[in-house]
Amino acid sequence: MDFARPEALVSTDWLAEHLSDPDLRVLDCTWYHASSNIDGRTQYRGRHLPGAVHFDIDHFADKANPLPHMLPSATDFANKAGLIGVGAGDRVVVYDRLCGGAAAARAWWMFHVFGHDKVAMLDGGFGKWSKEKKPTEMSAVRPTPRAFAASFDPSRVRTLQQMKVNLGTGAEQVVDARGPGKFEGAQEDVFPFRKLGHIPHAINLPWGDLIDQESGAVIAPEAMAARFAAAGVDLARPVVTTCASGITSCVLALALHLLGHDRTAVYDGSWAEWGLQDDTPAVAA
Repeated sequence: MDFARPEALVSTDWLAEHLSDPDLRVLDCTWYHASSNIDGRTQYRGRHLPGAVHFDIDHFADKANPLPHMLPSATDFANKAGLIGVGAGDRVVVYDRLCGGAAAARAWWMFHVFGHDKVAMLDGGFGKWSKEKKPTEMSAVRPTPRAFAASFDPSRVRTLQQMKVNLGTGAEQVVDARGPGKFEGAQEDVFPFRKLGHIPHAINLPWGDLIDQESGAVIAPEAMAARFAAAGVDLARPVVTTCASGITSCVLALALHLLGHDRTAVYDGSWAEWGLQDDTPAVAA
């Protein structure tokens, strides 16, 4: 079995061979929550792939929204993408340092939301690249600004109101990418909350279950499809993915895309939004 959309991933060998392609833009999306005391931009400056530019999901965000890294407007995304050197016709490869590439998957999803489908994630990310002793650099990259066009696709995003409506209709399966402790309400999150647990009727599929923990690459297509089936996800029906703040849910969205699923959206606010509301029900084990 092969992935239905293998173009959403590139291998380390492929990228090493294509680094000098004139239309290729490599983005280092390394991100850590502030509680980790690790800064993604500092990590990028310490070492990154040749020619890579840093893509900060907290910068590519709606600064007026108090929730973490919510989607910006199409105009804002286009302006910022252009400033880091991404043009309308460019191929984009995203990666980060976290095993499994959750922040890179968020960047991948954002490009799709804004109409740019020529984007792929580096399978295995910086960790696999480094283990293979492929080249890295420390020198600053000063990209030439380019013109980028963005058009918002609402079919790829769900809002709080839409998630509330879905409680009654059950039209879309809700798949939660958090670990079982947070899903069941036994473990607190790093984001502010008023309640613990999960959205009623949600299915739990921890995003890490789709990643080979040794290589950091996604698991084989057969194993990935089996994980979704074992969790109880019907790939013939629409899916909305959710998590703590809209990052790891994008790993599930990428996985579903790889498997050929055509009706996948991400709940952007995720538990960082749902868990703060007075009128949102929560289920805890």
